Amino acid sequence: MSGPVVLLTGGTGGAKLARGLLDAADELVAVVNTGDDVEAYGGHVSPDPDLVTFWLADRIDPRGWGLRDDTFHVMDGLRELGDEVWFNLGDRDLASCLRRARRLAEGATLTQAIAEQAAAFGVTARVLPMCDEPVRTRVRARDTWLGVQEYLIRERTPEPVQDVEFAGADAARPTAQVLEAIAAAEAIVIGPSNPILSIGPILAVPGLRDALAAAAAPVVGVSPIVRGEVVKGPTRAFLAWAGVEPTGAGVAGHYGDLLDGWVCDERFDDPGVPLLVTDTDMAQPAARARLAAEVLDFARSLA
Repeated sequence: MSGPVVLLTGGTGGAKLARGLLDAADELVAVVNTGDDVEAYGGHVSPDPDLVTFWLADRIDPRGWGLRDDTFHVMDGLRELGDEVWFNLGDRDLASCLRRARRLAEGATLTQAIAEQAAAFGVTARVLPMCDEPVRTRVRARDTWLGVQEYLIRERTPEPVQDVEFAGADAARPTAQVLEAIAAAEAIVIGPSNPILSIGPILAVPGLRDALAAAAAPVVGVSPIVRGEVVKGPTRAFLAWAGVEPTGAGVAGHYGDLLDGWVCDERFDDPGVPLLVTDTDMAQPAARARLAAEVLDFARSLA
């Protein structure tokens, strides 16, 4: 088989798998959620593309976000001047966001701006936003609509989730680079990311589901539920809103006929597609490498 391995991703779980696939695949293309994007401090913040880039560059901070050994002098300075700083960005992280905003103002696409950052960080994989048009995930909780960053960070994930929307998705389209990668892929992997917040915006872009359905490559999903628990973030609350059982079987059912195979750490009846049951915990580098290799072998067995 030939062609890239395409990973649909966003958030920490998907970024960890991206790092494992970087070593396991000859060519990796990460198609990344941009519904979390936000303008802050004069910069264009792309949290998920940045997270994936930092993981691929081996520069992720141990806390799980931002750049390793970054400083926070600008945030400290803004607080000293009286600004409310609820969205914390390290100095070098902010530099990337400021440059991205400048490049967009100069007429560059988001795809170009993210590719330039990845190249500057020495990343050999392609990191592609799901689209170049602005899509913004909004969450309704406590009878108030919030941008997803406000919901996650400033308001600290109030529950229950009452509604979710992907504003701008109807007017967006997958980029030519995304469509070409999917069409040429040897395997397509849906990462173990929040199915609603991270994968949902990608699948909401018109034409993306059709491209996955038309692809010759098998589509294999990896469960975000590890040993019966959500590893990180408010996934459980969003699954509850969507009426999805917070289990590997529940998430597989949520993706439905998108899947040609499913990877999780629990066996269940009537999965509907071939099932690979394995340890999906990626806390350590060796575990990420092992899972990535197993996922690829599984996908290739389905081709």
